[in-house]
Amino acid sequence: MKFTIFQNSRQGPRPYNQDRLAYSYSKDALLLVVADGMGGHRHGEVAAQLAITTMTEAFQRLAVPTLSSPAKFLIEHIQQIHDMIDQVTEEREMLEAPRTTIVAAVVQRGVLYCAHVGDSRLYHFRDGHLLYRTEDHSIVQSLYNKGMIEKGDMSTHPYRHKVYSCLGGDVPPKIDLSDRQDLAEGDTILLCTDGVWGAVTDEQIKHFLGGPFINENVTALLNEAETVSREQGDNMSAIGLQWGDKLSSNLAVSTVTMPMGTTTTIMNPVTNANQQSTDLHDMDFTDDQIESTIAEIQQALSKTKRNQ
Repeated sequence: MKFTIFQNSRQGPRPYNQDRLAYSYSKDALLLVVADGMGGHRHGEVAAQLAITTMTEAFQRLAVPTLSSPAKFLIEHIQQIHDMIDQVTEEREMLEAPRTTIVAAVVQRGVLYCAHVGDSRLYHFRDGHLLYRTEDHSIVQSLYNKGMIEKGDMSTHPYRHKVYSCLGGDVPPKIDLSDRQDLAEGDTILLCTDGVWGAVTDEQIKHFLGGPFINENVTALLNEAETVSREQGDNMSAIGLQWGDKLSSNLAVSTVTMPMGTTTTIMNPVTNANQQSTDLHDMDFTDDQIESTIAEIQQALSKTKRNQ
């Protein structure tokens, strides 16, 4: 495999960043995952971190060097995240479960597989044209599908960021598996949270991703989203992928010489430099607390499996 990839996250005007994102690759498979912890619920960042940790750790364990079934991998492990959140919520008698959206993609043998829950999106571009975009699990999208609102109303509707499906919710998540798509040399894939697509249009996203270098393209896209959202907006996170080595970028990754059975995982670091809240109920967890919580969840899950 040869590809160029870049990821980044911006805190925006929010007091802390609840987005999490990562990618992982073996010799013959690639995983990308973005999770948006839901700010209307406590500790969304824990759910988001759990999502990317679960997905990347499973990929590292199972992609040797390919997944036996990428579609099954996505469905099963996204469901597992929801079950883990549900279990820890019950065990700790929490009043409310942490919640997150997720969009995850696997590229294997030149084929793209994608699954999502909520309104974090995947875009697939080829030669300046949008080939595919995931459909949000949002109230606004549902209203549009039922013919109750016009397409032009969706971007300004008061419920435009309200989702009806997520991980950690009161009902089982609606996990949408997209049709598999063959990738062509030079194709561009974008995974992003609603803080990005809510600030810029699909046409603008296409424009920003049209440049020759994916790192510069994603940076410019996030800069624009951050400018638009300077006073009112959300965290903004994106992973951009250019498939193949058509542009011969010096940032391109080649797995040709990668040893069998090895994987590389890059998690985007998250900083909370602007956090000023002194209310312990409003503060999010530190990175160490998040990791400790996730370790406890995973340990509890493994005990449950052994006892079944």
